[in-house]
Amino acid sequence: MPLPIGHTAIGFTTHSFCNGNESSSGRWKVLLGILILANLPDVDVLLGIIFMGNGNVFHRGPTHSLIFALIGGFLASRVCRLWPQLPKFSFRICFLFILSHVVADFVFTNSPISFFWPITVSWSTGHSGLGDVVNLVLFGNYRDGKIMIGCASLVLLHRTLMALGIASRVRKLKSVFRVGTDSIKKNLW
Repeated sequence: MPLPIGHTAIGFTTHSFCNGNESSSGRWKVLLGILILANLPDVDVLLGIIFMGNGNVFHRGPTHSLIFALIGGFLASRVCRLWPQLPKFSFRICFLFILSHVVADFVFTNSPISFFWPITVSWSTGHSGLGDVVNLVLFGNYRDGKIMIGCASLVLLHRTLMALGIASRVRKLKSVFRVGTDSIKKNLW
């Protein structure tokens, strides 16, 4: 199961892919925004601890769904526009940060998630108190080593391809395809 550092690494990778060559490593506000949004679905753990004393009681429910990613992405993008101190994340990137968490939990764990909540609902089982959660977050992040190495490799590969101009050729092909499909749609209507 990815922990906060793993989810943040996946969010940073998402940001790197969506922003091309733009480096965000020196901008702490962007990194903080990625950290918060990529880990936002786990707010259910905090709510479980606060209200029930068990971090698993609400875990993997509505906050691990497509609807939460859409609504959370929309609200986060609006908040980013209202406060000039925050990084200017679009709805698309906010949605992708939150969705990356849900997809990572689906891919890297055996436990079900509530992706199509409210149609399907899956809850985590077991008991996880405040001490367990703090211990896991502070001392369990070594488990995310493979995720971090994989994400770093993907970012380096992507940036290398961008530097070599391969990615710009792919982008040109996409724009040619888009222009072609737009003209087809125009002629059909």
